[in-house]
Amino acid sequence: ARGPEQRLSELPILTPAERARMLVDWNATARDYDSRCLHEQFADQAARRPDAIAVAAEQERISYGELDRRSSQLAHELAGRGVREGTLVAICLERSVDLLVAMLGVLRTGAAYVPIEPTYPPQRQELLVADAGAPMLITQERYLGVIDPRGTAVLCMDRDRARLDAQPDGPLEIAVDPDALAYVIYTSGSTGEPKGVEVSHRSVANLIAEMREHPGIGENDVLANLTTPSFDLSVPDWYLPLTAGARLAIVPREATLDGVELADWLARTGATIVQATPTTWQMLVDAGWKGSEQLKIVCGGEALPRSLAEELLARSASVWHMYGPTETTVWSSAIELRPGDGPPPLGGPIANTRFYVLDADRQPVPVGVPGELYIGGDGVARGYHQRPELTGERFVENPFAFGSAARLYRTGDLVRWREHGTLEFLGRIDHQVKLRGFRIELQEIEAVLGAHPAVGAVAVTVREDSPGDRRLVAYVVPADDRALDKEQLRRLVKSKLPPFMVPSTFVALDTLPVTPNGKLDRASLPAPDGARPDLERPYAAPQSPVEEALASIWREVLGVDRVGIDDDFFDLGGHSLLAVKMLARVQDTLGLNPPLGLLFDHSTIRELARALTAELLGEVSGEDLEQLLAEAQVPDR
Repeated sequence: ARGPEQRLSELPILTPAERARMLVDWNATARDYDSRCLHEQFADQAARRPDAIAVAAEQERISYGELDRRSSQLAHELAGRGVREGTLVAICLERSVDLLVAMLGVLRTGAAYVPIEPTYPPQRQELLVADAGAPMLITQERYLGVIDPRGTAVLCMDRDRARLDAQPDGPLEIAVDPDALAYVIYTSGSTGEPKGVEVSHRSVANLIAEMREHPGIGENDVLANLTTPSFDLSVPDWYLPLTAGARLAIVPREATLDGVELADWLARTGATIVQATPTTWQMLVDAGWKGSEQLKIVCGGEALPRSLAEELLARSASVWHMYGPTETTVWSSAIELRPGDGPPPLGGPIANTRFYVLDADRQPVPVGVPGELYIGGDGVARGYHQRPELTGERFVENPFAFGSAARLYRTGDLVRWREHGTLEFLGRIDHQVKLRGFRIELQEIEAVLGAHPAVGAVAVTVREDSPGDRRLVAYVVPADDRALDKEQLRRLVKSKLPPFMVPSTFVALDTLPVTPNGKLDRASLPAPDGARPDLERPYAAPQSPVEEALASIWREVLGVDRVGIDDDFFDLGGHSLLAVKMLARVQDTLGLNPPLGLLFDHSTIRELARALTAELLGEVSGEDLEQLLAEAQVPDR
């Protein structure tokens, strides 16, 4: 009342002591750290321990000295082709020694790399290369028939090996600024197009300096890598061990999808540190993984249930709960979990990072009051590649700036402070979702489907109609009374988006539900009815006892009321976690333990039944097979 001209939104809600605690005390994270470029820190380890194994990938081993030499040779080749600071180089390689050589080689020229996932649809790969404006693509010869670089120069790590081996193996005499870009990783975009996040060496250096302390790593550690290079969670997987003198063990992609195989690989590699999403850890637990007393677990990328946290605590040396968006360099908070109740908390900000929980007017809110999380500090990315408007919208001026923290990233995450400076995650303020660790902007899927002439309106959401089974569902309204071909829509999405963004179910509606003010009412979207999706192949009934057993199991696991023997498991809405569940039921029913890879090779009931029958007949006589199936506890059998 003493200042009637003041805006209500600007009136201080916090007392001076409360404000100081949130803005200053809980953000007192300034620390000195080695901010040198990533390849320079790696080169120090290579000079110190040249004969130590740096990377182990299946049967391939490479020492620090050899990795140093090969990445230097690649850097000389790239520099001779005009690659320099400011250049973006696309890399389309599987996780392998060649991938590490390529990334380090690019960084040594002062350039930045753009990881392109080899399993993405060709149209998606070409879009990312074109959007990045990359004049050079590093790949292998087998991918040239898939990805069309359209004028981009190509270097093949296998085909051009002799040329690379002829290059000098000493370091390039190039000084690279720590503020130079290290990589550009593309994430799902709310505008219908993916967006590239530009991250500097300094930002990654700050992260790995923190992780060397929390959870901690030394030269005797083994870090097992499970994640694709296009997923930013893999960034500390590459650079944390290689800058600390530790060993990086690359687990094959097939093993990361099968809990039993993954458990075997973790034991075989002697892993002491593993980063993964809660989805992957749950798959391991469900597969009967016993854990390891020497293992430090790093878990993040999506919400961590308390029940899973307790399972992991009982199976490991320590469990670290991490949080952070791609735009603030992978992890912005870390906390070592203890047994307890309720949702596991998010930690406070890591070194040289600051958290602000703000209301709609960007004013701090009290402890316990929900607000949007804004993040500042050395981890904040430069912005989005060639997206100045979007960069200006998400990377905003810091009204509480001190030191070098001139900008904040608006996360879109709804959180609230707890009493002792930790955070509780409450959800999103928009429609971005996390599914099996992948960040998905639902609008990007809606934009692809909405471009089809037969689609009048579309909404995509994540549903969890069965506990633990979260899946994408697309709701489609036909345009002008046209008939919807759901299988055609599925193929359209598959051709443009990564597999994790393909809806498992398409539901046709006359209209989309709306709220009283005319906005889409996502909460009122109906649950899928369990009907068999419209597939290209007509329904074919099971013919043999094994086919009948599999059809019954698939109906139960997929929540579909009818399954034909030529229906593809993944077209029916299956994914790797459901595949693990389905194969566990096969084991219970038939007494077999088929590997997950068998389903990828034989993804219809007809094909899978043939493979399983051959295995069964190898173990029991033909006369006993029918009796075995008759006694199996299969629903509807």
